[in-house]
Amino acid sequence: MTTEGAFPSLSTKRLQLREIVASDATALLAIHGDREAMKWFGTDPLADLEAAERVIAGFANMRQLPSPGVRWGIVHADPARGGTLLGTCGVFRWNRGWRTCLTGYELARHAQGRGYMTEALRAIYAWAFDAMAVDRIEAQVHPLNTPSLALLKKLGFVEEGLLREAGYWLGKRHDLVQLGLLRREFPGRSIS
Repeated sequence: MTTEGAFPSLSTKRLQLREIVASDATALLAIHGDREAMKWFGTDPLADLEAAERVIAGFANMRQLPSPGVRWGIVHADPARGGTLLGTCGVFRWNRGWRTCLTGYELARHAQGRGYMTEALRAIYAWAFDAMAVDRIEAQVHPLNTPSLALLKKLGFVEEGLLREAGYWLGKRHDLVQLGLLRREFPGRSIS
């Protein structure tokens, strides 16, 4: 399996996980430009539409890297709810030899608290275990990002330690909690 070629769109009960395209730039800017919503994301908030377009191009190029990944746009599956981007999620830094990858995600504030990210991550992790044949998915989360830590633990991730000053954004160093999810521990392999 490679991450090149046709984009691996996924569907869940309420969501469509699809390729992030140029027309998503305004919605992506609304999410990534929100300083409060992005304070734990690991990058500085986006300043303008041009920056959002560069992020979208980076997501597309991610599939061509030596250690590739896939980033999905999260939208409602029901067309009546509109196709506006609610957030993104993905797997990246695929180490084929070690059969591991890293995960990342974010959701617009108006979409939080509805279980969307839990649903989306279950689908992409099932895809990663099957299509990428990884045995381990890693996550690195700011220690004060309690909603993200709780979400990952709900999905079966185990806290493994603290990476001291491993991240740098908003002009300062940040500690990150290292978590891991093993294939045999994943509670929801179904993509349904």
